[in-house]
Amino acid sequence: MSREDQPNTDIITLTRHVLSEQYKLGAAATGDLTLLLTAIQTTSKFIATNVRKARLINLVGLAGETNVQGEEQKKLDVLSNDIMINSLRASGKTAVLVSEELEDAVIIEGRYKGKYCVVFDPLDGSSNIDAGVNIGTIFGVYHIAPGSDGNISDVLRPGSEMVAAGYTMYGSSANLVLSTGNGVNGYTLDAALGEFILTHPNIKIPPRGKIYSFNEGNSMYFHPPVVSYLNSIKYPPAGKAPYSARYIGSMVADVHRTLLYGGIFGYPDDKKSKSGKLRLLYEAFPMAFLTEQAGGLATTGTKRILDIVPTNIHERCPVFLGSKDDVLDLIRFYKEANGDAKA
Repeated sequence: MSREDQPNTDIITLTRHVLSEQYKLGAAATGDLTLLLTAIQTTSKFIATNVRKARLINLVGLAGETNVQGEEQKKLDVLSNDIMINSLRASGKTAVLVSEELEDAVIIEGRYKGKYCVVFDPLDGSSNIDAGVNIGTIFGVYHIAPGSDGNISDVLRPGSEMVAAGYTMYGSSANLVLSTGNGVNGYTLDAALGEFILTHPNIKIPPRGKIYSFNEGNSMYFHPPVVSYLNSIKYPPAGKAPYSARYIGSMVADVHRTLLYGGIFGYPDDKKSKSGKLRLLYEAFPMAFLTEQAGGLATTGTKRILDIVPTNIHERCPVFLGSKDDVLDLIRFYKEANGDAKA
């Protein structure tokens, strides 16, 4: 076997990679964030295993309850939420936990209380489980504010103050994409090793893409700037190729493709969902954080998503994110609609 044919023996695991990033911080690094991310890794491995055998062990179907969003909960929703809560609490590094599945925040007390707050959607896109479509876990991490004892105010802060964000996508493989504020890296779960291995270092979104991901089933409700933008990329001037539509209906899967190949993902507010559909804290913020760290932009159409100050833990907002040039084109349509074309 030639040297070129030999497998790479320098295996960089997620834990090793995060530790090396933390070492760069010198004395400022405590290792606590690494331990917290280890807990999220463990949760992701557990969920990945159960997603693959959900049909075999009767985890597909409804649990007979609805969550705080009014959505019917799948059995795997409940299981994923429980393991996420238990793993994060047991890490001893968290103070506040906010889940899509729970109406109120979980405040950690006693000997398990730590210095971080985690906001998360334990299983985004779970309505697609039966169809075998990729689904995922989305998370964002804050450090508690100086002088705080760890309360709800520690997560009602702009997304720009997050110290880490990421998601794990479950499909033909389990892929964990993470940023700790110094770029974006992707890891793939090696089932034999039981470890997430660095496979996509330093992810960068192309400045412009050729794909758009919008739920055009709602297009009759879209506001004029969105309609005008979509028409501009579907019916471009002569000599330019139209964009291709790719919409899966799982935010994790749609954003993952956008991060790797560019283009634009959009879930606007409209005449039916006046505040937008996606949740600010545990969907929009983490994905916007990753997008900006990869060189892209994330906006509501009129403002930077990461600048928004949440007023409640389940607040919603419009979301457009992706390649810088594509998002700037969309913003221009909003400015023109508001009579601010020169801004």
